[in-house]
Amino acid sequence: MPEKRIILEMGTGNDLYGGDYTKAACRAVHDALHHSSILLFRTLGYDHRDMRVQVTIGVQAPDKVDAAVVAAELPRGKAEVTVVFGGLDVHDPELDITHVVATAAVAAFVPVEAADWRLSATPDAA
Repeated sequence: MPEKRIILEMGTGNDLYGGDYTKAACRAVHDALHHSSILLFRTLGYDHRDMRVQVTIGVQAPDKVDAAVVAAELPRGKAEVTVVFGGLDVHDPELDITHVVATAAVAAFVPVEAADWRLSATPDAA
């Protein structure tokens, strides 16, 4: 069944003192999730377990992110996490600390049959 993207949210997260890329990524996902509310599941009777959630995380060291930990942060749907080069590292030479900034894009897709949808007629402007 074809899928349609129903939401795309962005978020940022950081770990200011631990240099933990996974923690920054999880915080970015939480930030993105707090920007959205998907009412159509209850309104239209969709099962949120049918939703595919595609997460893209951007950090300066992609290999230091545990994608399974990030996926576990998602409360609904079937998570797919991809980690790419992006985000930002801000190094403080005085304290010899790197502040890690992660970005997240969270997209949700649901299976939609075109035959299940129709446009309603617009009233005539008289």
